[in-house]
Amino acid sequence: MISGSLLIDKEVGLTSRQEVNNVSRLLKEKKAGHIGTLDPFADGLLIVLLGKATKISQFLEGMDKTYLATLSLGSKTDTGDNTGNFVSKMDVPVLNKNRIEEVFKSFLGIQKQVPPMYSAIKINGKELYKYAREGVEIARHEREINIYELKLLNFSENEITFISKVSKGTYIRTLAEDIAEKLGTVGHLTKLTRLQIGSYSLDNAKKSSEVSEKDLIQSDKMLSYMKQIKIDDSLKNKVYNGAAIHLDIDDEMVLLKDDVEPIAVYKKDGKGSYICVRGLR
Repeated sequence: MISGSLLIDKEVGLTSRQEVNNVSRLLKEKKAGHIGTLDPFADGLLIVLLGKATKISQFLEGMDKTYLATLSLGSKTDTGDNTGNFVSKMDVPVLNKNRIEEVFKSFLGIQKQVPPMYSAIKINGKELYKYAREGVEIARHEREINIYELKLLNFSENEITFISKVSKGTYIRTLAEDIAEKLGTVGHLTKLTRLQIGSYSLDNAKKSSEVSEKDLIQSDKMLSYMKQIKIDDSLKNKVYNGAAIHLDIDDEMVLLKDDVEPIAVYKKDGKGSYICVRGLR
């Protein structure tokens, strides 16, 4: 079985799942998944997990993400991007750098965001975008997000290009619409590129048609932000069976390994012991 993670440069027009399937066929590994869905109109970094590496997905999903986005002002679509139907138009006020940066600054930090109807969030087992295509509006709950950075790159009469570093669960399409509204108009995204997921960069990614086994990143390296301990003989049986253990460390999470591979992720339980969160063998 092939096991490891790949940094994929997703192409415009393909779904994230299609890119995963491309990799799965190329490397002949049926067990495959990905971190952070990108809309078909977007491109950029997609982390694909193969084989046993699919078991570490929950420890990667919370990583911050950085995007390059282009916002077209003066028109709004039902999808928030250039694949949708126009639903409204509005004049664009005269803009300047100071005004745009002032608006950007107002979005920094922790805030609430309502996910868009055109998203993959499931309600009653059905994705929101499927309801949207049927013309059905579903009530959505606000989610807490964190916007760490909004950097203006350039702007023209009706277009703004910016970089945004955000927390998990942030919809850049919704952020772009909110920015347009605060500028006194409406807008939609015409381009979105994911530049980074955690410490992993698009600069190191390859097209799904170009990857090979040599490009696989092993799970212990993907989880390098965790403390990692090589277990000795006294702990092997307990760890292999997922039993609680005692460790003389203070870290919240720890990756336990043997001589060959990562075995499990353990978490402090608040009672002086560590319990198994996920077996990785």
